Amino acid sequence: MSGDPVLYSERGSSWWPVLWGPAFAALGLVAEQLTLGPEHVAMWILVGLALAVAATIWVYGRRRLLAVSLTRSELVLGRERLATDRIVAVSEVGAPVGARVLGGSWTTPKGTGEVPLRLDDDTVVLAWAKDSEKLSVELAKLVEKKSQL
Repeated sequence: MSGDPVLYSERGSSWWPVLWGPAFAALGLVAEQLTLGPEHVAMWILVGLALAVAATIWVYGRRRLLAVSLTRSELVLGRERLATDRIVAVSEVGAPVGARVLGGSWTTPKGTGEVPLRLDDDTVVLAWAKDSEKLSVELAKLVEKKSQL
């Protein structure tokens, strides 16, 4: 990606979920300390570490596959990059059945809205974002500026 300013961005996920597993393990350890019976400190540490590792893999995947970034030169959706020069229309573009979803998935990710885009070869593809209206507005501004040049 060039040094273009970022016009729209979504991370895909924050890193907070990595702390949930160790927090639950700490609560389990405290509950065990308050009750009578054997203490399993090493087990709770291993549970906390295992949950943190699993959450790290999950967050890394979400940040890689669900990230959205728009600059003047490129739209990045998950694993796919699209040059903004190829986008010719954003508004009043219908989404035909079977339109290709950008980002490498069969459907738009859960919790995201669709943004149909008409490309220079007259195909319609589906971009997506959690705030699809804002992405659509930013893309429309970009297309309008490029058409005025």
